[in-house]
Amino acid sequence: MAHPKRKTSKTRRDKRRTHYKAANAQIATDKTTGQDHLYHRAHWHEGKLYYRGKVLVDSTEEAE
Repeated sequence: MAHPKRKTSKTRRDKRRTHYKAANAQIATDKTTGQDHLYHRAHWHEGKLYYRGKVLVDSTEEAE
């Protein structure tokens, strides 16, 4: 079994174990709607679900 050559300090250990890593969420702006959203996420705008500038779901259409 491998053994560490030096003792890992409590500070270094706790830095590695923390879950607070990201400072701010990255925000993108959709080119077609101008709506702000998170990267790689679909977003709703005026009853339509957009992803990468294309409509995925249109809830404004009437069901037949």
